[in-house]
Amino acid sequence: MFNAAHIIFYSTDAEADRVFIRDVLGFAGVDAGSGWLIFKLPPAEIAVHPTEGVSKHEFYLMCEDIEKTMTELSAKGVTISEPISNQRWGRLASIKLPSGADLPLYQPLHPTAYDLEG
Repeated sequence: MFNAAHIIFYSTDAEADRVFIRDVLGFAGVDAGSGWLIFKLPPAEIAVHPTEGVSKHEFYLMCEDIEKTMTELSAKGVTISEPISNQRWGRLASIKLPSGADLPLYQPLHPTAYDLEG
């Protein structure tokens, strides 16, 4: 039924964030016209968590070794907005995009759905 997911980031400096995603994070992409870049992402998974508050969406880039990832990003001059924190289910951190928005990173400590075949 579905063959992919399309995620949209709204940014106060979209051009700078696009260049950062392409040149610093290294995501390949296509020009959808007039320099409008759309990036290929790694495999993805979706989780649904209960909430007592307003429903919302969150986006995390997943990595296998968050310490190594943070070291590599720091070496490229990326600003770390939240240092690594350990949770029972995974390790979290966050980096700053050029627009000033935070981009969370996540190293799961549980089985992941993206390893499933099909």
